[in-house]
Amino acid sequence: MAKSVTTVVNVLESYRGRDRMIRTLCYGCQLLGGAITQKYGEKQQCGMSLLIVASQLSHCRTVLRLFDDLSMLAYSLQYGLGKKEKDCLIRWISVLGNIFDQLYYPCEHMAWAADAGVIHIKSDKWWTASTALWGLSLMVGVIRSLRTLLKLRRSKGKHSSLFCRGDRPKSRGEIKFQMRSELLCIVGCLSDLVNAIHWMPPGFLWGGCSPTWLVGLMGTISSVIGIYQTAVGGSSAGV
Repeated sequence: MAKSVTTVVNVLESYRGRDRMIRTLCYGCQLLGGAITQKYGEKQQCGMSLLIVASQLSHCRTVLRLFDDLSMLAYSLQYGLGKKEKDCLIRWISVLGNIFDQLYYPCEHMAWAADAGVIHIKSDKWWTASTALWGLSLMVGVIRSLRTLLKLRRSKGKHSSLFCRGDRPKSRGEIKFQMRSELLCIVGCLSDLVNAIHWMPPGFLWGGCSPTWLVGLMGTISSVIGIYQTAVGGSSAGV
């Protein structure tokens, strides 16, 4: 019990860990609140309260992301043009993904500032731009994971010089672990992509058509995958 509490505290004390927990709670409240209000109507106080909590948690994450530009820039500069990446396709789609991620933050900041009354412009176009950049980043993530998964499948059953840690080829167990990790990344990105398209203007695919509970479900799936990936030392992106 004490060990579990310590683990949770350690997660909450880190920025990324806290963000993942807030994200999961946010979408969980949206899932439950959406399901309750759809079944019993908006007069059901419990459902509406959960949706209010979800909205406030979402706003909290938006404000916290005001400070993410520099960390993203540091990561982008460290990766650079991906000269250390052995696969050319993965290299360039990763660079493209970094560009999308870097541009996402200022667009969202402008939208937030407009809604908060800090600047006097309409926020709609900035929200659309930030959502579109997020969606493009997610698609890049799917392509990157699919490419990595294909290379891993080809190398399965033999030691491959394409996937090394130092000079030691990966074992079959390590390859299986990474394949599972990439599959989870794909599921997480696709779940978020469903929501990204929903938040696009009406008329764009299913923009504005997803029920609240479905938005919560997709977000919860990607959030739980993100927490799992963090726990086992993997990676999963999610806004």
